[in-house]
Order: sequence, then structure tokens, then C-alpha cells
Amino acid sequence: MFALLIVTAVVFPQTFLCVDSGTVRADVMVVLGGGSHDRPERAVELFKEHATTRIIVSGLGDARTSRELLIKSGVPPRLIDMENQSRTTQENAIDAIKLLRQQRARHVIIVTSWYHSRRALACFEHYGPEIQFYSRPSYFGYRRADWSHQNLTRRVYLEYPKLLGYWMCYGVSPF
Repeated sequence: MFALLIVTAVVFPQTFLCVDSGTVRADVMVVLGGGSHDRPERAVELFKEHATTRIIVSGLGDARTSRELLIKSGVPPRLIDMENQSRTTQENAIDAIKLLRQQRARHVIIVTSWYHSRRALACFEHYGPEIQFYSRPSYFGYRRADWSHQNLTRRVYLEYPKLLGYWMCYGVSPF
């Protein structure tokens, strides 16, 4: 049974790695760093759909760039907070949750890449169990045919050891 799960996960990573909560509304949206332009673009889509009224951009080096992309796309600067110290998904969760608790957020949308969404959601749920988190990932490079053009194959398959590592080292269960 376990071998079947592994084979399925490797053959169909889109099904295993991607977690999308569907249409939801939340107090705040957290946009994780990395992924170049796709994550802020997805956040803008959700913002324009009125999924939330506030945004936190997260990640050392990426937060400023994401904030600028959001502003250029029409998000008012006063609605964007920055968490610009984190370097890992675990740190994204821990540092952003501090801000979310200060803001008394109860419902939060996590925006990241589709292949990173399972681990990101699991981290936020692990470190902020009192908050309801939702995943609304970017689907940039979702089609397997696009992976080689976007250099995604390595990123997609590196998620498996990262999921296992987070589970073993930090107790962050991917299930």
C-alpha cells in the first residue's frame, strides 16, 4: 500500500503536492517568497476577487519585490504588510503567524506555488493551530509539458524530500 502511494505521488505530483481550498474569503492573505512573479500575480487575482482586504508578503529578499508587484497591479500600499526576515518555509510560517496573531486574524489564505502548497499549508497549520488556513496556489507551470521550459522538474521533485524532512525534523505532517 505504501509503495503504491509513493508511485502515485511520483507519477502524479500535481495530485499529491497541490492543495487548493477553492473559493474562500479570509481576513488576511500571506504571499510566500520565491516563485518569481507567479505568487504575487496570484495574490492580485485573489485580491481583485475580494478574497481578502489585507496582504502580508513574506520572505527575505522577496517581500519587497512582491510588495512592489502588488502595488503596480493596483493593491493599495496601506493594505500590505511585510515580513522580510524569513528564509525558509518554516520561518515564513513562524514569522508571519506572529503578525497574524497581532492582527487577530482567524482566517488566512496562503499563496504559494502549486508544488509547494502542501508543505506550506502544513507548516502554517502546525505553527498556528488556532487559525484557519486555506491554500490558493499559483498554477504557473502546472502542466508537466511546461516543466522543462520553466526549470520546474527539479523543484517539483525536491518537494518530496522536503516534505519528509519537515515531518521528521519539525513534526510538520503533510497529511
